Amino acid sequence: MARRDRRWGMVALVFVAVLTPGGAASAAALPVVINTWAFRTAAETAWRVLESGGSELDAVERGCGQCEIDQCDGSVGYGGSPDERNCMEKIFFGAVAGLRRVKNAIGVARKVIEYTKHTLLVGESASLFAVRMGFPYEDLTTQKSLSLYSEWLNQSCQPNYWKNVVPDSSKSCGPYKRPEKVTYKEEQTSSQRSVHNHDTIGMVVIGVNGTVASGTSTNGAVHKIPGRVGDSPIAGAGSYADSTAGGAAATGDGDVMMRFLPSYQAVEYMRMGTDPTVACQKVISRIKKYAPKFFGAIICANTTGSYGAACNKIPGLTQFHFIVSSPLLSRPTEQAVDCI
Repeated sequence: MARRDRRWGMVALVFVAVLTPGGAASAAALPVVINTWAFRTAAETAWRVLESGGSELDAVERGCGQCEIDQCDGSVGYGGSPDERNCMEKIFFGAVAGLRRVKNAIGVARKVIEYTKHTLLVGESASLFAVRMGFPYEDLTTQKSLSLYSEWLNQSCQPNYWKNVVPDSSKSCGPYKRPEKVTYKEEQTSSQRSVHNHDTIGMVVIGVNGTVASGTSTNGAVHKIPGRVGDSPIAGAGSYADSTAGGAAATGDGDVMMRFLPSYQAVEYMRMGTDPTVACQKVISRIKKYAPKFFGAIICANTTGSYGAACNKIPGLTQFHFIVSSPLLSRPTEQAVDCI
C-alpha cells in the first residue's frame, strides 16, 4: 500500500456565487478579503487584484494560487500528498479531484466552470483536462516531501487512515486486506491533523457591490489512502458563497467536517441575520456535538463586510489565526480568535 503511492499531488477548490445583492452593501467596510491561517502573501495578492480592478473570482483564484506557488506554511501547494479541487459561479459548481502533476490546481477548477457543463472531474482525466486547458505537467515532488515519505515508511507507516484490516494497520505498512471475520471497532480518537498539518488555505472575497466569492486550496490529508477525497471539492463543505448572504471557508479534518457541510450551514445562518462570528461558532458547536475531538476552524463574512471565525478547542489548537484585508485596515492584518 504505502510504497506504491509515491506520486505527490495537490488539491484545490474555488466556489463562487455571483448574484445581484438583495440590498445595498455597506461601502464603508467593503471590499473585504479574509483567509484562514496567517497566510499574508495570499491576502496581499488577492487585495492587489481587487485594487487593480480584478473580479472577486480573480482575487480568490490569485490569492489561493499564491499559496500553491509559495507552499504556504509548508502545507499548501505542490510537494504534498494526493489531491482534490472545486469551483462555482452563479450557483454553478465545478470541481476536480485527484488532480496530478499540475501545480495551479485552483486555475484548473476555474476552467471547469468556464469551459464545461460538468460539476466534478476526477483522477487522470482531470489532469488531461488541465493539459487541454493549457496547464503544463510538472514534477510536484520536493526533497521535503520525499523525506517525509521515507520517514513515514521507516515508522511502519504511522499514522495512517486504515482500520479493521489485516495485518494490524497500527503496526504495519500492509498491504492490507479485509479479515475473514470482521469485527468493526468504532472509536473516537484525536485528529491526526495539527496546526502544522492543516493542509488548507480558505479565502472569502466580498467586492464593493456585495458580490461574494470563496475558495480553498489544499494538499489533502498527509499519508491519505489513494483515492481519498476530502471536503475541498464538496460544495458547502470546504467553501460556500452566496451574494445574497455571504461566504465561508473551512479548514481542518475534512473527513469529519464534510459530513456537516459547515460552510453552507454558516452562510445559511448569516442569511437568517446571524452575525458572522456567531454563525461560525454555531457551525463549530454543531460538529463538536458529534465529534468533540475534531481538528477544525471556519471563517465567515457577510455582504456588509462583517466577518468572524471560530475553531474547536483541542490540545494544540487553542487559538485560530487568520488574515483580514479591508479599507478599515492599513494593510492585511493577522487576527486571532480563542477556540470554543
